Amino acid sequence: MESKIYKLALLLICFGFLVWPTACKNSDEVAKPTDTTSIDTTTTIAKGADVSWLTEMEASGKKFYNAAGTQTECMALLKSLGMNTIRLRVWVNPTGSYNSKADVMAKAIRAKNLGMRIMIDFHYSDTWADPTSQTKPAAWTSLSFSDLKTAVATHTTDVLSTLKTNGITPEWVQVGNETSNGMLWNDGKASTSMANYAALTTAGYNAVKAVFPDAKVIVHINNGYDNTLFRWIFDGLKNNGGKWDVIGLSVYPYWFTPSNDWATCNTQTLANMNDMVTRYGKEVMVVECGMSWDAPTVCNSFLTDLIAKVKSIPNKKGLGVLYWEPECYGNWNSYSLGAFDNSGKPTSALNAFK
Repeated sequence: MESKIYKLALLLICFGFLVWPTACKNSDEVAKPTDTTSIDTTTTIAKGADVSWLTEMEASGKKFYNAAGTQTECMALLKSLGMNTIRLRVWVNPTGSYNSKADVMAKAIRAKNLGMRIMIDFHYSDTWADPTSQTKPAAWTSLSFSDLKTAVATHTTDVLSTLKTNGITPEWVQVGNETSNGMLWNDGKASTSMANYAALTTAGYNAVKAVFPDAKVIVHINNGYDNTLFRWIFDGLKNNGGKWDVIGLSVYPYWFTPSNDWATCNTQTLANMNDMVTRYGKEVMVVECGMSWDAPTVCNSFLTDLIAKVKSIPNKKGLGVLYWEPECYGNWNSYSLGAFDNSGKPTSALNAFK
C-alpha cells in the first residue's frame, strides 16, 4: 500500500495536481509549456487529439521533440502545431493505473493549464470499448438492468464531479465509445435491444447534464462514411427516447473500401454528416481519425480536406476534427496510425491543423 501511495504522489506532483512548472522529465531539460492563450470557442472549431496513451508513454521513457529537436511537453507541442483540444478516455476499473480516474485527472489538469479545450470519453468498460467489444466492467457483470443504468450514472457522476472539484470543465463528454452496436453487452447491445441501448445512453446523458449542464453530450460510432449505419443507430436512439447533443464520427481511410482511398472516404463522410444535421438537427464532430505515420504527405492532404469539409457544414454544425493518438511512435503498442516519426518529432501530417 505504501509503495502505491508513493507512486501516486509522484504521479500527482509530476502531472499537475500539486505543481506544474514543467513537464515530467528525466535528465534532459524539457521546454516549458508556456502557451496559455485563451481560445474563442464561439468561432474556432475544435482541432485536437486524443492523447490518452501519453502518461504511459512518458513512464516508459518516450520523449517528444519539436522540429528544431528541442524536447517539449507533448500537449504544449501539439498546441504549438495549431491544436486546441485534448480528448481523454476513461475506463471504470482498469488493470493498472492508466485510463483510471486519477490518470485522466492528471492529464486533464495538464490540458487545462495549457488553455486547451477538453473532451472526456467514457468507455463504460474496464478496457477497450469499440464496435467489436463492449465488455461490461467486472464489477457490473451481475447487475440487473435497472442497477446497470444506475452504475452508468454513478460512474459518470463520480468522474465528472472530481473534474469539477479540480476546476476542470469539459466542453464535450462522450457516453460510450464507438457504440455502433450499443454498449455494455449483452444488455445494451443495439441489435438485441435498441431500447436498452437508448436507456443506458440516456442514463449517461442525464448524469453529464447534472454535473455540467452546458457540456455537449456525444454519441460516437465508427465508419463515419457509412450513412446506413448512422441512420440505424440514431433512428433507433430517437425512436426509443435516447438523448444526445452531438453525433461523433470515427474516420479512418485504412478501413474504408478501397483501403486508404481518403478522397472518396471524405466525400462520403461529408454527405453523411450533412444528412445527420438535416435528419436530426444535431451537430457533428470527427472525434477520431488517422492514417499511417509513414505517409505524412498523404495524411496531410486527408486532414486538410477533412477539416475543410467539417467547416463547410451549414450553420456551424460541424464542430471539429480530432486525431487519435498522434504522439504514438516507435511502434508503440503496435499502433501505426500515429503522426510522429521514429525520432519523436511530429510529421508534416499535423501541419494541417495550423
